[in-house]
Order: sequence, then C-alpha cells, then structure tokens
Amino acid sequence: MARAVFLDRDGVVNELVYHQELEMIGTPFKVNQFKLLSGVPEAIKSLHQSGYLVILISNQPDVAKGNMTLDTFEKIKQKMNAELAEAGAYLDGEYYCMHHPEAKVTKYRVDCDCRKPKSGMLLKATRDLNIDLHESWMVGDNLSDIQAGKDAGCRTVLISKKKCELCSLMDERKIKPDNISSDLTEAVNAILKI
Repeated sequence: MARAVFLDRDGVVNELVYHQELEMIGTPFKVNQFKLLSGVPEAIKSLHQSGYLVILISNQPDVAKGNMTLDTFEKIKQKMNAELAEAGAYLDGEYYCMHHPEAKVTKYRVDCDCRKPKSGMLLKATRDLNIDLHESWMVGDNLSDIQAGKDAGCRTVLISKKKCELCSLMDERKIKPDNISSDLTEAVNAILKI
C-alpha cells in the first residue's frame, strides 16, 4: 500500500485572495489571481523523493455559489499544474468537492459526504490509489482539513500562524493537529523527520 500526503489547496499550495466586493478571503476567482506559494514545488518534490504520493483534497464551492464558471475553475487547475510542472513537481491526484448545501447553482446544492470536514474525498483517493491512511498525512489551513484527516485515520498538520483564537477553537472542538507549521515547507520538514 502507498503512503500519501493530502494537501488542501487554497492557503497551502496557493495564495489566498481578498475579494473586496464580497469582503472575504478565499480561493482565486480569476486565472490571473492564482499564485503558487513560495517553496511549494520543492516541498512536493521532497515528499515524492521520500516515497509519498501527493494528493490535492479541496473544497471548491465557488462554482456552486456563482463566483466563477466551471471553465475558469478548469483553467486555474491547468495553471497550477503547469506552474508545478515548470518547477519539476506534480500531483498524483486531485479531488475536489464542488458542492455546497446553500449553492445558487441547483445541481451543486448537495449535502454530500465529500465536503470537508467529512472525509469522503480522502476515502475515495484511498480506494483509487491503494493508500494506507495510517501512514499518511493531511495538511491544511483550516480545522475542517484537520477533522477530515483525523476522521479518515491520518496524522495531520495545520498550516497556521498559531493565532490564539484558533487555539481556543481547537480546544472548544477538541480537534488537535499532530503538528502546527507556518507553511508547507515547514510542514514537509516535520513530516519527513517523523
């Protein structure tokens, strides 16, 4: 069986974007807003060299919410993969949940098993790629990522600047990552030392 590192996308692989019109920080809505975070290709290459599969696991409800088209979403994916390839890195799989229970686009208005904090995407990747979840990690910047990873049986790394309000929320929800790192480079270094 393979071991894997599952990565959330926005805030882990690429920069978050401030959308002034919605007063929110989140996923890029336009292709030119997508920017890989520093060190991401190198971190992915290090994981591959250490025998891990690297799999993207990402909630992407903005098509459902009407914030972008499916065509734009696909072009952003293409840009991400092209930039990774240019740096000699690649993903072994990509799993996206396009659903949202309050979606404007009716076909995506689903209370599904794949939307994190549920672990459906990790379980699907496990079946598809024969992954040993107990030897694998989930890396994300939200507690929903950590919950999905824990429920699937992975160890977890939270990408965070260790804000006090997040620590309080972790205590309240009884969700504890195995590691807290400031970025993917630091997270990968922690994973490879264990």
